[in-house]
Amino acid sequence: MSNPLPAKERMKIPRQHMPEQEPEFRRANFEEVNLGLDATLAKQEALRCLQCTSQHCFIGCPVGVKVREFIDLIVEGDYLGAAAKIREDNVLPAVTGRVCPQEEQCEGRCVLTKKGEAVAVGYLERFVADYERTHGKVGLPPRAPATGRKVAIIGSGPAGLSAAGDLVQKGHEVVVMEALHEIGGVLIYGIPEFRLPKDIVRQEVDTMRQMGVEFRTNVVVGKTVTVDELLSEEGYDAVFVATGAGLPIFLNIPGENLCGVYSANEFLTRVNLMKANRDDHDQPVFDCRGKDVVVIGGGNTAMDAVRTSLRVGARNAAIVYRRSEQEMPARVEEVKHAREEGVDFKMLTAPLEFLDDGKGWLQGVRCQTMELGEPDASGRRRPVPIAGSEHVVPASMAIIAVGNGGNPLVQATTPDLKTTRKGYIEADPNSLRTSKKGVFAGGDIVTGGATVILAMGAGRQAAKSIHEYLETGAW
Repeated sequence: MSNPLPAKERMKIPRQHMPEQEPEFRRANFEEVNLGLDATLAKQEALRCLQCTSQHCFIGCPVGVKVREFIDLIVEGDYLGAAAKIREDNVLPAVTGRVCPQEEQCEGRCVLTKKGEAVAVGYLERFVADYERTHGKVGLPPRAPATGRKVAIIGSGPAGLSAAGDLVQKGHEVVVMEALHEIGGVLIYGIPEFRLPKDIVRQEVDTMRQMGVEFRTNVVVGKTVTVDELLSEEGYDAVFVATGAGLPIFLNIPGENLCGVYSANEFLTRVNLMKANRDDHDQPVFDCRGKDVVVIGGGNTAMDAVRTSLRVGARNAAIVYRRSEQEMPARVEEVKHAREEGVDFKMLTAPLEFLDDGKGWLQGVRCQTMELGEPDASGRRRPVPIAGSEHVVPASMAIIAVGNGGNPLVQATTPDLKTTRKGYIEADPNSLRTSKKGVFAGGDIVTGGATVILAMGAGRQAAKSIHEYLETGAW
């Protein structure tokens, strides 16, 4: 069945609005902000698709989801079929439907953007994934006969999970090893509950268990077991390193060791994994209730941290960013939600020093106002200090969210694994093979911090190469 409406009629349909919690309520709870489309809204949105033969949306998806095909199935009312179509290429549709930057990828390529707004691919992906889950009819993809080959995946974040899903379908035995006590990597410890409910991640992981993937927690590769041991006495035929970029980058300015100064990684991990948002748990973060919080940075992690600080009781929460809002790498939706919730944006402001109250605790951040000069290597205009513009921003808690480096443990305990100058693992950009035979690497541990969907794309790429290696033995 094709779309019943002529193209001109489809183009008259406005993009459907995602219902969401009102700001005054959501800033005080950890319930999901976006509430999802119902079937009526989803079908109306699906009708907007022009069913282009060029399929630019498909080309823009890092994991190759067949966008037009799953939207056609929504138009037909076959929501379970639409979910199954997505799962052919994406093992985490309920996750990516929530956190993927579709505006830069599938939706960014939509031809409707030439005259209006793109089809809301992310909203539709989320709708069918949630429909599938709530109806208890998750469709498992077919699995090839067992090959007798065994693959270890180090890290259970998006890259590791994506690779595991593809490899297990090929008939290989797949074991995912996670250093922490819960599976999901950044999906569990990094992204807040109000943006990605953890039960959804757990359900997606359970689906992968049903597919045949084995998960092991509290395995710190490099300490519990080494890569060399995995390939020798543990009997694995290949290893995929997907440990992510979880090493926080600091500012290296005075006062960074004061009490009350956190990295965003630590702050979000303590809230997500140690339940700082719950009254029945001991408070594992500095009690910022009724106090001023400053978050330094302008990406999605900074938005997550500043919005989380409000929900754990901050009186005031501010973003300090050294460029203008136009240069901020955070998603437009995340900035919009933060502003609606009362976050103060201090643009063109750079921190110079964390100020001591005389007892080892933070009491403020000395900052300097900036102006934008010529573009730097990133293509963004370089912030230049304005003389005589120093000022103090009061703060009892500061969270640094300016980026991450690669966790060095696997590299440090695998001597023949080549790394870059910045400590990331060197891997062929096409095959994701490393300098060590049988070892592949992908995601943030190779590229540096990126998005969930780009890491998943790397996982699929690695799975293809690993499968070829296991089939041919060629390196």
